[in-house]
Amino acid sequence: MEQTSSEEQGRMRLPQRNEVLGVVVGMVGGSRMRVACKDGKERICRIPGKLKNTIWVKDDDVVIIKPWDIEGDKHGDVVWRYRPLHVNWLKQRGYL
Repeated sequence: MEQTSSEEQGRMRLPQRNEVLGVVVGMVGGSRMRVACKDGKERICRIPGKLKNTIWVKDDDVVIIKPWDIEGDKHGDVVWRYRPLHVNWLKQRGYL
């Protein structure tokens, strides 16, 4: 059992430095959304061009965002979207 949990952790994408976990609150339009971040800030985030056709984000999805260098408290880019099983894993481990 211990091997599978360490393997899961190896396969699981966790936020790295300069990245924050967040929950999508609502869609704004034009591939932009309002995200409530774990650091207590609410940001308008966009899906970058290279991920626009590969990531489909809906309300209440858990995502990793990377705040912008300029106006990072207000804006960011969506880097990753978690699937429901991964969200349960994050909740069990205390990340959410």
